[in-house]
Amino acid sequence: MEFSIAQIATMLGGEVKGDASGKISMLAKIQDARKGQVAFLSNPKYEQFIYTTQASAVIVKKDFQPKKELETALILVDDPYSSFTVLLEEYHKLISFQKSGIEQPSYQSDTATTGKNIYRGAFSYIGSNVKIGDNVKIYPHVFIGDNTIVGNNTILHPNVKIYADSRIGNNCVIHAGTVIGSDGFGFAPQGDGTYKTIPQLGNVLIEDNVTIGANTVIDCATMFGDSTIIRQGVKLDNLIQIAHNVEVGKNTVIAAQTGISGSSKVGENSMIAGQVGIAGHLVLANRTQIGAQAGISKSVKEEGQQLLGYPAIDIKDYFRSYAVFKRLPELNDRLRELEKKMAGLVPSEADSGNA
Repeated sequence: MEFSIAQIATMLGGEVKGDASGKISMLAKIQDARKGQVAFLSNPKYEQFIYTTQASAVIVKKDFQPKKELETALILVDDPYSSFTVLLEEYHKLISFQKSGIEQPSYQSDTATTGKNIYRGAFSYIGSNVKIGDNVKIYPHVFIGDNTIVGNNTILHPNVKIYADSRIGNNCVIHAGTVIGSDGFGFAPQGDGTYKTIPQLGNVLIEDNVTIGANTVIDCATMFGDSTIIRQGVKLDNLIQIAHNVEVGKNTVIAAQTGISGSSKVGENSMIAGQVGIAGHLVLANRTQIGAQAGISKSVKEEGQQLLGYPAIDIKDYFRSYAVFKRLPELNDRLRELEKKMAGLVPSEADSGNA
């Protein structure tokens, strides 16, 4: 697919300086770009490459003033990095939504309904009373359980498994191997030391514009009529575990290998780094930020807090504590020296008896 430099500038709300008729078919890094590709310059340390790049166009800030003559056209924008991100998103959409039609073998229940321009990959399964929106892309080996609803423009990558009664919004992307709606970890201990399984009867609700990485698992709610909820705009990384009855607030981002225990609620616009553990039945205020490998054992009531460590504490307190912690061997040696000196100053019992 080709676009003119002028078309790209219009898409980004920018202005072209140079030849606007050149054709662009690919995105690239400024140091590696070739003819027919577009790059961007945001970090000043990469400015050297704009004078040698073979890119047909480079996206730059509006106030950029070249120090040498350029062979490439410039697309002037307010924020080059954000503009290039927009191009990446559009390019990804073009690639992702190219597929259409139905590959065989695949199965769709007679009671399921599908919208316009959908793609169903080979070995995909669509259960009873499922409702699929327009322009949905269902890749090979996807399973969609009974009574599930999938909104418009959503992409389900290979081997996604969606259990019955799930609700998936519009413009969502769910990557390979993710499981939506599996049973929560509910077991009741018995007197003889065994565990009795507690049936999990709720569902999962995923709102619009949510992205879920590969091999992430979101468990269904425990009680019928309840939902594990992922609010609009949430971005989940790979390998995340979200337990039953959890609610993740809108526009929150969570990195890989994080686990959120049952019935906890994460506030809006929060940021959770990798390998974070969050205990059950907690409430995290809006805009909470949690550093990597932190352990959250109590609710966070104040908005905008930054936490680190286990058990997690305010990030400033953590670094003050760490400044002391890393000096413990040195402080221990000094303490032993002081003990030796003190022992030499205090007379022994034998000395006291001879006095």
